[in-house]
Amino acid sequence: MSEHQIRGRKVADRIRVIVAELLERRVKDPRLGFVTVTEVRVTGDLQHASVFYTVLGSDEDRTGTAAALESAKGLIRSEVGRKLGIRLTPSIEFVLDALPDTAQHLEEALRAAAQSDAEVAALAASATPAGDADPYRKPARDDDETE
Repeated sequence: MSEHQIRGRKVADRIRVIVAELLERRVKDPRLGFVTVTEVRVTGDLQHASVFYTVLGSDEDRTGTAAALESAKGLIRSEVGRKLGIRLTPSIEFVLDALPDTAQHLEEALRAAAQSDAEVAALAASATPAGDADPYRKPARDDDETE
């Protein structure tokens, strides 16, 4: 990892902490739900930051939180710039993180696969072979030989 990438990672981590603290302490919008900042990605030139977040609750809570974040974007950006202390403050974009929805979808798929496997195992336990119990050919015995 180059020094430039390390600096970008540190700036992204610092932005994540600053935004999370601001959402917890300074932003008092009633539309703001229970928000978790999951990740921040900054461009290589540190001019743009994408802040990924999740919201606990319904689709209505997500919509209200998105509106609250958009209205607080100016305050958040100015505080990020003040606390970072770098020459140019990055623009900020809030992105709803799809990770929880993807995880839920995967859990449902795994649950359905496990149920299907259990049904197949139950059917296999009581199944009998369609032909002989041992369908493989065996070498002929030499029972016909005389002693």
